[in-house]
Amino acid sequence: MALSSERLFDSLGHFGRFQACVYFASVFQAMSCGIHYLASVFMAVTPNFVCGFPGNVSNILFHNSSASSIQDIWTLWTSTENYVVVQLENGEIWEINQCSRSKREVSLDLAYEYKGNKSVFSCSDGFLYDDTKWKSTVVTQWDLVCDREWLAKLIQPTFMLGVLIGAVIFGDIADRLGRQRVIWFTSAGQFVFGIAVAFTFDYYSFVTVRFLLAMVSSGYLVVAFVYVTEFVGIKARTWASMHVHAFFAMGIMIVALVGFLVRTWWVYQIFLSIATVPFVLCCWMLPETPFWLLSEERYEDAQKVINTMARWNKVNTPCKVSELCSVQQDDPVSGRMGENDMSSTKKHNILDLFCNWQIARRTITVWLIWFTGSLGYYVFSLSSVSLGGNEYLNLFLIGAVELPCYIIACVAMDKLGRRNTLIPFLILSALICVLIMFIPQDFSILIILANMAGKFSIGVAFGLIYLYTAELYPTIVRSLAVGSGSMMCRVGSVVAPFCVYLRSVWIFMPLLLVGIMALLSGILTIMLPETLGKPLTNTLVEATEMGRNKKSCSGKTPPAHGGAALEKIEMFGQETVSTEK
Repeated sequence: MALSSERLFDSLGHFGRFQACVYFASVFQAMSCGIHYLASVFMAVTPNFVCGFPGNVSNILFHNSSASSIQDIWTLWTSTENYVVVQLENGEIWEINQCSRSKREVSLDLAYEYKGNKSVFSCSDGFLYDDTKWKSTVVTQWDLVCDREWLAKLIQPTFMLGVLIGAVIFGDIADRLGRQRVIWFTSAGQFVFGIAVAFTFDYYSFVTVRFLLAMVSSGYLVVAFVYVTEFVGIKARTWASMHVHAFFAMGIMIVALVGFLVRTWWVYQIFLSIATVPFVLCCWMLPETPFWLLSEERYEDAQKVINTMARWNKVNTPCKVSELCSVQQDDPVSGRMGENDMSSTKKHNILDLFCNWQIARRTITVWLIWFTGSLGYYVFSLSSVSLGGNEYLNLFLIGAVELPCYIIACVAMDKLGRRNTLIPFLILSALICVLIMFIPQDFSILIILANMAGKFSIGVAFGLIYLYTAELYPTIVRSLAVGSGSMMCRVGSVVAPFCVYLRSVWIFMPLLLVGIMALLSGILTIMLPETLGKPLTNTLVEATEMGRNKKSCSGKTPPAHGGAALEKIEMFGQETVSTEK
């Protein structure tokens, strides 16, 4: 495949007009993945609330302030420890907390402090919510507070579990049925399930439909990445593949914008979902990739796609399928290597990633980096709405800061090296986590800027770990290494929401955990070999020897090495590509 694809793109162009149209049409839909991944930050907001009043209220007292309506009290509400004192029209005086209410036995004067006997009751009349910012959220819709609060905290983890399962399922289906069909199904699924979420009738149907939405969103992101990389030539593939994630970040920015404009959760969900409509209406026009068609021996269909590419790119003499096939057949070395790789791959399993101390240490380090990258990415993103100031602007900036970080990652990993880029940015993210702990909480702008810097640094490390992982392992276990690493990444995305919830224990607990993991990952990365400028290894012996030779090759960088490596990688595990999100 490597030689035939090189011949194809040398003939048709590595990133011509046809590839540009296919690329931008496909990555446009990647924005919807970013939208649905982070939609819950506003949809599942828990506003201030108290128990429902047991009758008609004549007066409300909060500390030294008196009001006739609970809406007048919310601006003064500062802590979950607060309570309000209400006097009913029948003269009864009640203390109303968030999760309980107490009736005062002696109802003489309406005073905030009371030392007498009280009878405690549950919140049988429901809850009253502060609708100043949000008219309705899923929390207020189904009273996911107090003893049902854990249900609200499961909303994002169950979504991420769907992401994990969807990436595995649709990656495999795309190899069996084709990329085009999966792209059609998952993009339509995002629209259908996205709209369906807004019309769910209870919490359990809401979680179930969002789980299905997570599966198709993750499936689209994985398959779209493979799809565009099979249409883009070596010279542009590294940049094109990296910047798929930039459109994911734009989806996060859209969440912030829609959240600012729409304050009812089901309307908010509908507006987010209709972002997929333009692509759903035109995705049927996207062709199947010629390489998948060739792998299925559908030579006539592959030739039609090649001719279309040539016509769009204004190439007068497109290459023939017979020429591509003859290139592979006429290269006995490549053919023998392909056969050996296929047979070798079948004989290897996950235990080969621990075949000796050098490789085992490398595997543990790589897994830790994947986990840390995903954990840090989602902790910074999900925590952004709790930093103070304008939560919508915070999330927008957290998404926007990703756009330059992928450019930096592309340039740095080809100039400084993979390891020499990864180490400083991992350690920098750890230092930023520590720095944030020492910033006074009143300095909200400084805290937001520091969180943006943390997201930027973890984003750079996160952006290059896929390619670095593939270069660290030999051909016979490369797809196993990348696949297992991406699975660790998904585990990190499932754990991240629970990590964010630890803010209730200590406000800096999530940052402390991310900082420790990032520092540990950065230190362990020092022991990894540099792969810039080095040929891809084929055997575990060669990979082990590379680990023992610490000499850097950063001064011998061949052009487009990252793209060439990606070309090799796609031959052995395209279903594992870019599943980190």
